[in-house]
Amino acid sequence: MNDEQLLRYSRQILLPQIDVTGQETLLNSKVLIVGVGGLGSPVAMYLAACGVGHLVLVDHDDVELSNLQRQIIHTTDSIGTPKVISAQQTLNALNPEVEITTYQNKIEDITQNLTDIDAIIDCSDNFTTRFVLNTFSQQHKMPLISGAALRFQGQLTSFLPAQANSPCYHCLYPDMETEQESCSESGVISPLVGVIGSLQAIETIKILLNIGTNLCGKLMLFDGFTMQWRTVTLAKDDQCPVCVNK
Repeated sequence: MNDEQLLRYSRQILLPQIDVTGQETLLNSKVLIVGVGGLGSPVAMYLAACGVGHLVLVDHDDVELSNLQRQIIHTTDSIGTPKVISAQQTLNALNPEVEITTYQNKIEDITQNLTDIDAIIDCSDNFTTRFVLNTFSQQHKMPLISGAALRFQGQLTSFLPAQANSPCYHCLYPDMETEQESCSESGVISPLVGVIGSLQAIETIKILLNIGTNLCGKLMLFDGFTMQWRTVTLAKDDQCPVCVNK
């Protein structure tokens, strides 16, 4: 690292769990972020700020006025702009050293382009995308950090397919036809996505650096209305068609 990088990341390098070696690992990491909306905004901004060297952003939507209540990576001037381009502009201003690759596509259309990924962060808002990401993660043994937020409730977990006992997203939601509510139908309190997205960023950093305790096999639930946290065990489904005998 050069002197400017040592200064930029100095508060992080001071942490004994990270130090210079860990910071260099982050600088050499490549992370896929699917969805640069409510969850993807804080995820992308914090990972760029902390020096993850290459971020791949995937989102096929354009910025709309109704997004701005919670999708803090975008501004009023971004309305009508593809979200990945708007996000790239913000991230470039925040940390011009970070390489940003953008795809204005649905994830299922570009999986063949996604190689050498060190971690996948699911910031999407629909089951179709989540199941595609889960299968991709399992096939390539890439860590998957999954978050969700609706109304006042959020959830977070990680799947580590390189570990034999790790469950997958299909173990959590085995019924692919499960009805899913959306923010446009049910609403969401704005700071909730910041809470869950920030935790996704922390979880990703820990997994990239192989430090601390991760959420593999656990589902963290947050109720912002009552300010209560709880964590439940998430077991691998021995009959799961996605992660068993893959």
